[in-house]
Amino acid sequence: MKPTKVTILSLLALSAMMMSCGGEDQETPTTPAPAEPAQPAAGDVRVISTTANRAKDLTESTIAFSTSDNMSPSTIKINPGETYQTIDGFGAAITGSTAVNLLKMTPADRTKFLKETFSPTDGYGMSYIRVCIGCSDFSLSEYTCCDKPGIENFGLTVEETGYVIPVLKEILAINPSIKILASPWTAPKWMKVDNLTNRRPYDSWTGGQLNPDYYQDYAEYFVKWIKAFEKEGIKIYAMTPQNEPLNRGNSASMFMGWDEQRDFVKTALGPAFEKAGLDTKIYAFDHNYNYDNMADQKSYPVKIYSDPEAARYLAGAAYHNYGGNVEELNSVHKACPDMELVFTESTAGDWNDGANLQARLIDDMEQITLGTVNRWSRGAIIWNLMLDSHRGPNRPGGCTTGFGAVDIDDDFKTIRRNSFYYIMAHMSAVVKPGAVRIGSSGYNPGGLTYSAFRNPDNSYALVLSNRKSEDAKATVDDGSHHFPVTVPANGIVSLTWE
Repeated sequence: MKPTKVTILSLLALSAMMMSCGGEDQETPTTPAPAEPAQPAAGDVRVISTTANRAKDLTESTIAFSTSDNMSPSTIKINPGETYQTIDGFGAAITGSTAVNLLKMTPADRTKFLKETFSPTDGYGMSYIRVCIGCSDFSLSEYTCCDKPGIENFGLTVEETGYVIPVLKEILAINPSIKILASPWTAPKWMKVDNLTNRRPYDSWTGGQLNPDYYQDYAEYFVKWIKAFEKEGIKIYAMTPQNEPLNRGNSASMFMGWDEQRDFVKTALGPAFEKAGLDTKIYAFDHNYNYDNMADQKSYPVKIYSDPEAARYLAGAAYHNYGGNVEELNSVHKACPDMELVFTESTAGDWNDGANLQARLIDDMEQITLGTVNRWSRGAIIWNLMLDSHRGPNRPGGCTTGFGAVDIDDDFKTIRRNSFYYIMAHMSAVVKPGAVRIGSSGYNPGGLTYSAFRNPDNSYALVLSNRKSEDAKATVDDGSHHFPVTVPANGIVSLTWE
């Protein structure tokens, strides 16, 4: 996927110059190498561009470093000495529905798509995946991995062994360093009660609460699930104790207030992981910025962090964007700067015109990727990598109004990229796992959002989005090099350079 960095003529010219200097390795010639006027200079900066009208569609090009002094008044200054959080990655959820669709493709077509999506050398290098512990609203049925009472009856189901695990293995063969985060939508029904006062059994997938009498069993359930995946060669990097813990109405769901999650983590889940020798990170919350407007649940993770026994088992907190404002991430970071943040879910659907690239591209870039990393998130994951042209496959009671990051036609060959795919590809193509967000400031005529990073190999990355209807022209300056860049109207540009 990476474009050739120099033309043949430029290579010959550079080689001749090195010989005249005693063979010393020089990254940038002090004087321009002789070349015909029609030939482009060395492509020092890799450029990827997308516009909302698809005139540019992950289009690749290069920019050469400028050789004159930077006198531009429209300079974006990169400051590597100003450092923020480390980046874990960007990617999408591999749900049961996604796995089914992928496995309906021919092996050659599936490999081509997965390489394009996940390969760090031959594709866009998406590096973070979310999976479900048991069912979700995009699974083949309602189930957990221990539906028969008694934790001794734990076992993976065909949804894991026949669909999700085979797909994960294919992805890991392409990108072995992929990080995987796991979340449950509900505990087994035999562990649920209708309330914590009377603790009446609750025989429903939707709603209910975890019976404290089963805290230890439920903690063991997670240990067994993680170890079962490890046995298949799939390491679970992180998990959350409950997807959307304040949502009682999802087709598979379970309410878990902050005090319940605190008690479960400190008395059962954390100690169980410790005893089992698991280093899987635990992220609290995993729900909306506005805490579903429940006053007693406001600042959910911060309340848990105030208990040192619980906090010691937590890496940080996870967030979704179905309610509230992304600025909540800054508030939580300010309250607890030593705790991590990660964005784990957003869905494209009928309610937000999710298949309309013109309507969604810049908003999604500003809210989900650049918007979260600029507020301390270590990465972002969106919901459903792939759905079919019928928004599924769906199970009764599941979601029927969503779109995937890509949608695949009934031929299981023709793929349409939606906004979510573009925003993740633009980040992961240039911002590598282990990168550190660094300072970027200066020129902004309005409508520009951007963020800069230093990758583990010391290369720089800069991602910009432009919501205005005219191009934005700037000069990027890292203190050692500078170069011009044009961010097209209603478009995104990703840059990386040595």
